[in-house]
Amino acid sequence: MSDSRTLDLELARKVLGEQPFSRLLGARVTAFGDGEATLELDLREELLQQYGYAHGGVLSYAADNALTLAAGSVVGSGVITSGFTIDYLRPATGAVLRARARVVRAGRTRVVCRCDVIAVDAVGTETLCAVAQGDIAVLEPSA
Repeated sequence: MSDSRTLDLELARKVLGEQPFSRLLGARVTAFGDGEATLELDLREELLQQYGYAHGGVLSYAADNALTLAAGSVVGSGVITSGFTIDYLRPATGAVLRARARVVRAGRTRVVCRCDVIAVDAVGTETLCAVAQGDIAVLEPSA
């Protein structure tokens, strides 16, 4: 299902880097391709809420971008989030927030993806904090 517009890791990083909000958060693409994408960001104090947990908006941001990146790895860069749902399972604490997304089904005009949002502590232990599912609209359908 890939076409000549399918992104590679370097281009995915460039696209993310062009988003001012992603730069503000310090987000980075750490894995990309074949219908999957992983986005990470360091959990620093500015991203926490009053109880010391990562703010829900930060988890939503990570899921949203990972879902869209995963879709882009299959259908190309002309994609945008149409909608997504997120379920928060437990508070996110630790050193890094990791969002791993994968394509469930890629169609001509819409891609459905799922995402696990994971908090990683200082020794590398992962804790699942949220799950999301999204519809990604294809702005430039393949011929």
